[in-house]
Amino acid sequence: MTGPSTEPDVLKERALAALLTARQRTAALTDCVEDGELTAQHSPLMSPLVWDLAHIGNQEEQWLLRAVAGRDAMRPEIDSLYDAFEHPRAERPSLPLLAPGEARGYAAEVRGRALDVLEATPFRGTALTEAGFAFGMIAQHEQQHDETMLITHQLRSGPAVLTAPDPLPGPPFTGPAEVLVPGGPFTMGTSTEPWALDNERPAHRRLVPPFFIDTTPVTNAAYQRFIDDGGYDEIRWWTPEGWAMVRKNALRAPLFWRREGGQWLRRRFGTTEPVPADEPVLHVSWYEADAYARWAGRRLPTEEEWEKAARHDPATGRSLRYPWGDEDPTPERANLGQRHLRPAPAGSYPAGASPLGVRQLIGDVWEWTSSGFLPYPGFAAFPYREYSDVFFGGDYKVLRGGAFSVDAVACRGTFRNWDHPVRRQIFSGFRTARDAGPAETPDPVVG
Repeated sequence: MTGPSTEPDVLKERALAALLTARQRTAALTDCVEDGELTAQHSPLMSPLVWDLAHIGNQEEQWLLRAVAGRDAMRPEIDSLYDAFEHPRAERPSLPLLAPGEARGYAAEVRGRALDVLEATPFRGTALTEAGFAFGMIAQHEQQHDETMLITHQLRSGPAVLTAPDPLPGPPFTGPAEVLVPGGPFTMGTSTEPWALDNERPAHRRLVPPFFIDTTPVTNAAYQRFIDDGGYDEIRWWTPEGWAMVRKNALRAPLFWRREGGQWLRRRFGTTEPVPADEPVLHVSWYEADAYARWAGRRLPTEEEWEKAARHDPATGRSLRYPWGDEDPTPERANLGQRHLRPAPAGSYPAGASPLGVRQLIGDVWEWTSSGFLPYPGFAAFPYREYSDVFFGGDYKVLRGGAFSVDAVACRGTFRNWDHPVRRQIFSGFRTARDAGPAETPDPVVG
């Protein structure tokens, strides 16, 4: 198997399941708080939850009801209110937004009509309907906003309102600290994944020199050693912009950490707890990840290196959909879908390891790379420029792999996320890499 089924009936069932799963999650994230919490802005970095709720419905209306089905607009007067480019997040509380009950009703009415459109639409004929792309795009869009709303819940003050079981404990990881990824060409990106977004396309060949990459993401315990060694006080580990951020904001640790009674504590979804030593570090900016890597005598992997570590199968030379192969994610392979509200301990999910043995490349924490966000050769914006094209070339850094907050529909070995290097509220961590010296690289097989 080299990819998901492209049979229309199978894809239609997949689209229906993805839309229903996303809406169940949206309801769980918005029904757990009172209306006042929905309309409040819990951080200037984030929208009020009620904005996300109506925006989800508005995007679904625009693409599935208007663009695919050709129907007249239901609420054309609200389009500008829920245009993410017209109104920055900090301004959205001052807009005449739909009230919580009205927003729920609007999103529900759109969804009812959209399901009728799904049933009636053949998955062929146009770029939007081929393989059900528009329906997959909308399911991914809703899940991305669900992740955004989960971030807002983490930023809220007040008691916990979300619950989920912790990942099942497993034996401590005792494998190698790093893995050698052999040099050579590999296929990056995709031209066959039916719901891949424009910035993942097209597939193209990249030549990557040999390198070593951490077997697991960097842990809280490892990051604490950086802190204890004065990492936040040493200018030599930081880029000029990162050092300015540290000094301006008096940073001493990842976001949500505090030192109390000789130990580090963190706030996680309204609960204060000791920082678990064996979990991947979370809520660090690109600048912090880069500084740690320099302190450790290493570096962040490039985006090409990360994807080669995650997808390349040395035995066949083929690029896999996921580290473990072409099959969709399962709970045994990756921590996805808000099934847990925290990363699993570093080294978990051996069934999700890559052919070379690298673990947790999918799920748990988004991983910063050293690369800026740029288009692939042959990139074509689709179906609108504002998804990717307008973000290329800024100060954005690429993150890969997804996190516990990401649903499987919006997470693939080719999926690309990006954000400003100062961002810490996102569910971001990292792993490090280093160049492989000539003495560390096996001789090529000649035959």
